[in-house]
Order: sequence, then C-alpha cells, then structure tokens
Amino acid sequence: MPIPAAAARRVQLIVFDADGVLTDGGLYVGNEAWEHAFQRFDVRDGVAVAMLRRAGIRLAIVSSRESEAVRRRAVELGIEDVYQVSPFAKVATVEIMLTRDGLDWSQVAFLADDLPDVALLERVGVPAAVGDAVPEVRCRAMWCGSARGGHGAVREFTEALLRARGEWDRLVNDYLKESREGG
Repeated sequence: MPIPAAAARRVQLIVFDADGVLTDGGLYVGNEAWEHAFQRFDVRDGVAVAMLRRAGIRLAIVSSRESEAVRRRAVELGIEDVYQVSPFAKVATVEIMLTRDGLDWSQVAFLADDLPDVALLERVGVPAAVGDAVPEVRCRAMWCGSARGGHGAVREFTEALLRARGEWDRLVNDYLKESREGG
C-alpha cells in the first residue's frame, strides 16, 4: 500500500529501530576473546540514507539494545541522533527530539519490526514495518514493506516515502548527475 502523499510530505524526522530494521536481527557472538558482537548491514540501505539526507529529512536511530556496531554504522551514514535505551524509554527519547526540533508526532515516520516498537508506531504520522515484522507491528503500520530487516528494508521504505512526496525521481537524477561529474 503506498504512503499517502499528505502524510509523506509532513515527515521531517525518520526514526529507525536498529536490530531487525537496519540489521537482519542476527548477532554473531564468539567466545570471551571477542570484544564485540558482529552485525550485518545492507549497503543499499546506506544509499537510501544518503537520499533521505539529500531530501533534508532528519534521521535518528532509537534502539533498545546497546551496540557498538550500530554506533559505528550511524557515524558512517552521518546519523547524529543515536539512542540506545530501554525499550520502555523509546517514546520519551523521541519526545525529547521533538521538543528540541520543534516538531510534532505527525511529522515523524518510524520504521519498525518488533514489540518494543509498538508504542512509537502508535504515535507517529507514518508508522512503517519491514517485511518480516511481527504481526503486532504490521497491523499498526500505515505502510508494510516486503524486504526483510537488514536486507534492503530501509531502501524500500525510503523509495516509497520519497515517491509519495514526489521527490524520488529528482533526487535520483541529481545523485546520478553528481556521480557522473565526479562530485
């Protein structure tokens, strides 16, 4: 189902969950000699984030699990707002951003996958779900993708949102022009 154009045009902030949205939800954990767990990210999602930034949309990650890998990926993508909080603090965390930026809930989109995301989904203007989201998330989403988390779900959502805003073709053409010119 396409995102309604009016709702898409209101979006000024997109919040992503991390595990199961930016990643496939899997953790690669070794023995005690390993310092960190490893996580998989999709490169196409990185291009999507660049397109959202070109559109002037603020981006944030609000996750309920601490992850150095997520922090590092956020730095690579230029996402400055990264919050790794209790699942019960997600709403309060986004409320702080809204107050800081002078936004309201109708100006927020949230891409989610699991139960810790439901409270946010019920408040935002554009609630969205990755393809393998749990039923409790999918039934609350305005838009449901087919791509699984960590496998291009952010890219799929980005294209749907920017198409609904009427910006996708222009942003792609600008991106391609810039890449051809080497700039």
